[in-house]
Parts: sequence; C-alpha cells; structure tokens
Amino acid sequence: MNIYIAGHRGMVGSAIVRQLKANPENKIIYRTHEELDLTNQAAVNEFMGQEKIDQIYLAAAKVGGINANHSYPADFIYQNLMIQSNIINAAHANNIQKLLFLGSSCIYPREVEQPISEDALLNGRPDPTNEPYAIAKIAGIKLCESFNRQYNTDFRSVMPTNLYGLGDNYDLENGHVIPALMRRFHEAKLKNETTVTVWGTGEPKREFLYVDDMAEASISVMNLDKSTYSLHTQPMLSHINVGCGYEVTIRELAEIISKVTNFQGSITFDSSKLNGSPRKLIDSSCLNNIGWFAKVGLEEGLIRTYNDFQKNFIAQN
Repeated sequence: MNIYIAGHRGMVGSAIVRQLKANPENKIIYRTHEELDLTNQAAVNEFMGQEKIDQIYLAAAKVGGINANHSYPADFIYQNLMIQSNIINAAHANNIQKLLFLGSSCIYPREVEQPISEDALLNGRPDPTNEPYAIAKIAGIKLCESFNRQYNTDFRSVMPTNLYGLGDNYDLENGHVIPALMRRFHEAKLKNETTVTVWGTGEPKREFLYVDDMAEASISVMNLDKSTYSLHTQPMLSHINVGCGYEVTIRELAEIISKVTNFQGSITFDSSKLNGSPRKLIDSSCLNNIGWFAKVGLEEGLIRTYNDFQKNFIAQN
C-alpha cells in the first residue's frame, strides 16, 4: 500500500511513520518542505498526480502553544487553511479515496460541558487564545465532510487532545506546555536554580495523550471498515475524539515534570500570564466503543519524552 504522510517530520507524523514502517507491505511516501510547499496549490496538485497514493495522513500543520498562537494569528489561520485545502482538494482531483485529517481539541467552545463530546462542535466560540488555529481546523473537518457528501470520498477526521512525546518542539516561547516546561525544569536543574516559574495560576486542567498512542489511534481509524466508521459518526458530524480519559491541573503537571527531570527546587506561578481555557477534557467514548483505548500513562510518557529530549534535543543544540 502506498501511503503519503503530510507532515512526516512533525511529532505526530513521525510517530505514524514509525508505526506504519513496521508493516513491510507499506510504502511510505513523504516530501520535505524544501521539496514540496504544501501551501502551493499547483505544486501539491502536480505531486498528487505523479504519485500513486492509496492513503493520506494529513498531519502537516503550523502548531504552537499559547504564546505562538497569540503572537502569530494570521500565520496560524492562513497556513493551516492552505495546507489542508490543497491536500484535500488534490486528493479528490486525483481519485485518492482514503484520507485522515488530524485536527485538535481546540476546535471546541471555551464554555462547554465536560467531558467534551463530538457534538459540541460549533455550539459556541473557541477560546480566544487560539481561535484562528481552531477555525482552520474546523474548516478541515468540514472540507472532509463536504467532499464525502458531494463526491462519496472516504475522508475522515480525528481530534486529539493535547499531545506530547518523541520529537516535540522544546522552544521555550512557542512550544506547548509539556515540552516548554520540560526544558525549563531541565535547564534550571543544570544551573542549580532554586525555583522555576510557570505561566498562569496552575489551576487550569488539561488532558494529555502520548504521541505513539495518537499514531496508533489514527491508523486504527483510517483502517476501520467504512460501515463501522459510518455507524459511529454522522455525515455532518464525522470527527472522532482521541484522548486518554483523565486530566491533571497544570500545577500537578509541573510537579510531575519536576520529579521526572529531578529538579530539586520549588515551583511558583505567574498569574499575570495567559491561562487559556479553564478545563478541556474530551469525551473519547466513541473511539472506546470501537475498541481503542490509550495505553501510555502520563508519568511513563513523560519519562520516555525526557529520555528523548536528552538524547536528541540536547545533543543537537
């Protein structure tokens, strides 16, 4: 089977590649950004026309934490809209029937009943800290649904909770909360600092999913029988949540990362910084009913991530 991974060098895309390569029958197709600019419609169309592709995993995206979303809203909405629109349209134009779009739980309204079920989509405004990114991801879901309705394609969508793991972005300003905190605690340990300051109050709650679990769930959803996928979704509500089913406060998260990195100092919180949504736990019962459950617990996942951080990020910087 010929499988194209858009975003193969990203955290999720690389995890999907690792798992798909375990099957020798899979031929993995990918292009670097230098080889293929996914915001260039003509280039994407030409690429799709040249390759014989059976499946597409659309994991390419511009992503970042609260600070990055706040600082670069135009980049987040424009680049994500262009990437997904070009790939989804080119897939249809070249008769590629199977595509999986990877979104984000930020698509859901800020004020919504917890845990968040799939039908909460469009029942309120997303959190203003990442609204442009959320709008782009909502558009991706609706693109897939619209092509399915009009052309009978089999384009599917999965909405993961907050992801972390091997190959994460450890940038202190623009990374997500886990990699940014992990680097901050590690560097504080090396400098023998007595305290680490965490943005916000520490009270917001978040759900975190290890990236290899996300890759496994993505492959599972992609390869479901069409009848099974249709049984658990609706034509205009077709996305499936992917989460672990439990949440922790940012304070609790910081304490676990402090332990994993062996930081011996104290933790303080800067309440003048952005908190984001107060709570964001997604309801993954649809996926659980299909038979998939997360396997990697938070502390185990953080240990694996910290080992990867020391082995790869530190060695390269």
